[in-house]
Amino acid sequence: MYQSNHHLRLVRKGLMLAGLTFSFFGAAMAQQVKYTAGNNSWDADSLGNHRAVVNFNGNAGTARVVIPWRRRDEHPEQKRIIIQDAQTKKKIDNVLPLTINREQGDILFEAASGKGTYYIYYLPYKNEGRSNYPKGVYLTPENTAGNSWAKTAVIPPKPNATLRELEAIDTFNSFYPMEVIATAAEEKQLLLKHPGAGYLVFPEDRAFPIRMTKDLPQRWIQQGPSQAFSGQADKGEYYAFQLGIYALKALKNVTITFNDLKTADGKTIPAAQLNCINTNGTTYDAKPFTAKVEVPAETVQAIWCGIDVPASAAPGVYKGVATIHPDGMPAMPIRLSLTVTGKTAVNSGFNEPWKQTRLKWLNSTMAQENTVIAPYTPLEIKDSVISLLGRKMGINKDGFPAQIQTFFTPEMTSLSSEAKNIFTEPVHFHFIAAADGKDLKWKSNGWQLITKEAGKISWKATNTTTGLQMDVQASLEFDGSVDYIVKVAALEDVALKDITLHLPFEKGAAKYMMGLNQKGGLRPEKIDWKWDVQHKNQDGAWLGDVNAGLQFTLRDQHYVRPLNTNFYLQKPLLLPASWGNGDKGGITIGEKGKAILANCYSGERTLHKGDTLYFNFHLIITPFHPINTDFQWSTRFYHKYNNLDSIKATGATVVNIHHGNDINPWINYPFIEWKKMKDYIDVAHSKGLKVKIYNTVRELSNHAWETFPLRSLGHEVYSPGKGGGFSWLQEHVDSDYIAAWFVPEFKDAAIINSGMNRWHNYYVEGMNWLVQNVGIDGIYLDDVAFDRVTMKRIKRVLTQNGHPGIIDLHSANQYNKSDGFINSAMLYMEHFPYLNRLWFGEYFDYENNNPDFFLTEVSGIPFGLMGEMLQDGGNPWRGMVYGMTNRMPWSDNADPRPIWKVWDDFGMQGTRMIGYWVDSNPVKTNNPLVPATIYKKDGAVLVSLASWAKEDTTIQLSIDWKALGIDPAKAVITAPDIRNFQQGQVFSKDAKIPVTKNKGLLLVITNR
Repeated sequence: MYQSNHHLRLVRKGLMLAGLTFSFFGAAMAQQVKYTAGNNSWDADSLGNHRAVVNFNGNAGTARVVIPWRRRDEHPEQKRIIIQDAQTKKKIDNVLPLTINREQGDILFEAASGKGTYYIYYLPYKNEGRSNYPKGVYLTPENTAGNSWAKTAVIPPKPNATLRELEAIDTFNSFYPMEVIATAAEEKQLLLKHPGAGYLVFPEDRAFPIRMTKDLPQRWIQQGPSQAFSGQADKGEYYAFQLGIYALKALKNVTITFNDLKTADGKTIPAAQLNCINTNGTTYDAKPFTAKVEVPAETVQAIWCGIDVPASAAPGVYKGVATIHPDGMPAMPIRLSLTVTGKTAVNSGFNEPWKQTRLKWLNSTMAQENTVIAPYTPLEIKDSVISLLGRKMGINKDGFPAQIQTFFTPEMTSLSSEAKNIFTEPVHFHFIAAADGKDLKWKSNGWQLITKEAGKISWKATNTTTGLQMDVQASLEFDGSVDYIVKVAALEDVALKDITLHLPFEKGAAKYMMGLNQKGGLRPEKIDWKWDVQHKNQDGAWLGDVNAGLQFTLRDQHYVRPLNTNFYLQKPLLLPASWGNGDKGGITIGEKGKAILANCYSGERTLHKGDTLYFNFHLIITPFHPINTDFQWSTRFYHKYNNLDSIKATGATVVNIHHGNDINPWINYPFIEWKKMKDYIDVAHSKGLKVKIYNTVRELSNHAWETFPLRSLGHEVYSPGKGGGFSWLQEHVDSDYIAAWFVPEFKDAAIINSGMNRWHNYYVEGMNWLVQNVGIDGIYLDDVAFDRVTMKRIKRVLTQNGHPGIIDLHSANQYNKSDGFINSAMLYMEHFPYLNRLWFGEYFDYENNNPDFFLTEVSGIPFGLMGEMLQDGGNPWRGMVYGMTNRMPWSDNADPRPIWKVWDDFGMQGTRMIGYWVDSNPVKTNNPLVPATIYKKDGAVLVSLASWAKEDTTIQLSIDWKALGIDPAKAVITAPDIRNFQQGQVFSKDAKIPVTKNKGLLLVITNR
């Protein structure tokens, strides 16, 4: 700390001996300060983002300057001061701070060049940690002053240098005006003027979002508190404004009410057109939203309000009142005056987001209608059976599934008339009495239909047994999502040995499994799993075959979607009180009779009269739709912002624009450089290319116009956290956040979102705006932090009016400690019905995992999808067994164009894909570790071979020539020459074909 500096003590001693005082400080503090922004004219990563520009008028010697910097950061005395000679650009070593506090700095330094300008950098930092997750570390004070200078320097009795300006590296980093703090004396004077007040209100314009919660800005001292606010808006504009509340005492449950705004001649904007986003609104799933606003003593709370001016409003001055109501304290009316111009706002003002017009989007219900999304079909119900695309579900009289069937062919390219059952018997609960170990017998009067829509059918049932009542509410949606709310209420005290849910799978519908500590692949013989939410994002599993399966997850009424992708441990699952039951609950899976039984148990407990437990569970019936192989062959992604002619020349058809480039610089906020993006997309369309952009909601750029209005919502949108990260976040957001992805080239620093919240409403509206105004053809999702409700809405707005609405999802492998050991496909299965392609992804091991892992966790085929590979370019030979390549131009030495050429030369459009997993595949090998998938058309077939054998091997083909429609007498087997894949050669029909370890071949079989 500066106060302990030996030289500082010498200087102070000298000042006291000279009989000098500091009486001039008050005058210094009162001086008018000029705030400016540089044009990135210094290296912020070594000098910091802020400097004082000081003029010294002497010829030589020691300069002394008082800088009334009014800093918001805590403990400025613990941060380094760096002074630079503006003329020579050299650092000045002889520096002695006299007094450093948040209000001002009194600093001595050697004016090395004499008269002239000097720069004083007062928040220097260095970045530590990973480049994309930096830790801005502020430099501590250093003693560079020489002893001789400190002893011999003539100490000016008062400042002889003047502050010219306080300069930020750029306007984005500026503290002015809302982060320039009031002094303690100013705050004291303010309070003396308002004795006995419980709180003060500072109405504030939308152009100056309130940023600080621990300090008052100097601006408010100058303006003073007020009970009046005036503004101006166009007709049809959403006009946002703030009420800054400074709590002198703790405020509880602050609410805002509005009355009508009226002109002098009686024209009205109804009170219903005014709202407060901090207290009321609409949730992401279209439910009423209310929040309790509590303001601790001596803190500031920004209350954001909006006036939704009707487009039909007559011009004029509208006046009314907004009233602040804290519990137990006097209400305070704020007089509102809004001048409505004769101009009509374009698009409600949404095209000018710096006006905070888009805060209206936080309460949007856009695309919430439960309409059916292509390729799905409307639900149909007959008797107790509901039909949906490729699947049927029967309902038992107790409300639980009697049976689920799928109708997909094993190839997964079409539907069949032949049903495949998922269950051996109805899904059911067991309640086992503690006294005798016997099942309680339940009675049911049958289920009743609640709603019947094309996109959703819901029903309910009530079941009773001795001392217990079970109320069941359930719904099935058009995509195969089934939701059960199972409320168990105790009518009297009941002691139970166990409560279990049984999902009795047909063995043929439980060949594969993932979840519950299992990577995707063949289902183990026995699973014995226990809850561990603090470390594992696991609450269920998927069991299935390629053309029939079911994901189940266990929840209660307090379920909250956890964070994912590196952040699970910071916001893990909440243990469901019902299923978890402390540490007593778990899941076993294994053979029982004819079934593979998933036994979800909760353990011994006593329910007391009046107790209620929720044994909720969620099912997803797979697959979702047949795979679209033609889309796979014809839609080729180029995953980089690049010259469009160069992209077109590669043969790619869709450009993915990641963030962190000139037309999409800011992560998950593609609204600032949107005109550049539109120009690029317009040119792409003229060349026959489509363009998708990176945009999701896991984290949000600090460049978002709405950053501080969102911060005013507490933890609704931004997760609580330890802060830190890039310097901008520390200097302006201050604390209580999780620092996320950072792009050094743009200094774009993101903040983690909290999960499911109203920002998702904004996200849907934003996507709609991008479709309408920029012309995007879809989105690239890099992991997903929202649920299927938002995904459905996104798909609707992206595909409106014939837009292609292509969505592809990338995921890094989530099966690791930071992500809670969840399979990416398990985590995102609820989104699969709306995706067009998968890209799984970083940390997926394409070399050391078996074919069953590829099939279940990577390929997407059991769910009606196809995919691509990423890590190290993937394994092209193994990928082609599932119709996958890598993606241009992401990985070194991983160019898919040679494979694309094979597709084009062979003519893949219209072929029928028959995977190695299909028993009737007419081309097989004599080695199960070298499977064959074929792509069949009239008179020709492309055969993909891939080896999982531990060494080089040879295989022979077993071919059903009749099924292929090829005359064996005329058949030719050719391995085309493919760059970086295989050398061209010809094989006889019964040849032993060599296959290299970890590689494979593409063979073309045709008639001569």
